Amino acid sequence: MSHLILIRHGQSKWNLENRFTGWVDVDLAPKGKLEACKAGELLKKLNLNINYFFTSYQKRAIDTLKLILNTMRIKDDKITKAWELNERHYGSLTGLNKDEMKKKLGEDKIHIFRRSWDSPPEPLSKNNPYHPINIEIYKDIPKEKIPDTESLKDTYERVIPYFKREIEKKISENIIVSAHGNSIRSLCKYLFDISDEDISKLEIPTGNPLVLKFDESIKLVEAKYLDQERAKDLIIFN
Repeated sequence: MSHLILIRHGQSKWNLENRFTGWVDVDLAPKGKLEACKAGELLKKLNLNINYFFTSYQKRAIDTLKLILNTMRIKDDKITKAWELNERHYGSLTGLNKDEMKKKLGEDKIHIFRRSWDSPPEPLSKNNPYHPINIEIYKDIPKEKIPDTESLKDTYERVIPYFKREIEKKISENIIVSAHGNSIRSLCKYLFDISDEDISKLEIPTGNPLVLKFDESIKLVEAKYLDQERAKDLIIFN
């Protein structure tokens, strides 16, 4: 048996403030650090030898992974960072309060932007300080690959090719991927074969390891959250 462990970063400061974050690089909130440490304790109990560690370019996911590894007493010097695992870009909604935007644009419109498959928000101006071209950690990404906005479909189309190229071939071993709500939704859509319509129902909790178990033929046989009190409906494997 091998295991692919997907974990959304712990609660960030902008999660706490209920703001659209996307590609902006924000820190973990105190609760998020506790969530990451608890995730490490839960994973430690599995007694797995973890072979590979993947994360995004964003420090909330990187720090979550480092806290997990520290709790598990594993060195964090072999982490692979990939911008393709970044959160979805929320375009012109970036930095804005979700409740305030519901009042301004309507709850249905915001739900479409947040959960639909192929409806991106309006693009973010390149003059905005929150645009990725103005954020230092993205300076090595070709500008033509940096988005102004993204739908979940757009996110899927950068996450899954990377997953197929760099991660999927390693699934015979144990892997942790520390990423974001929408990059993990993309991975779940691919791995669970979730329809474009049903993916809108999938929510990913912060800081809760989702453990996918594969048999010797690399067939997915089980998927479950380790913290069952904070688990979300997986749509499949119910």
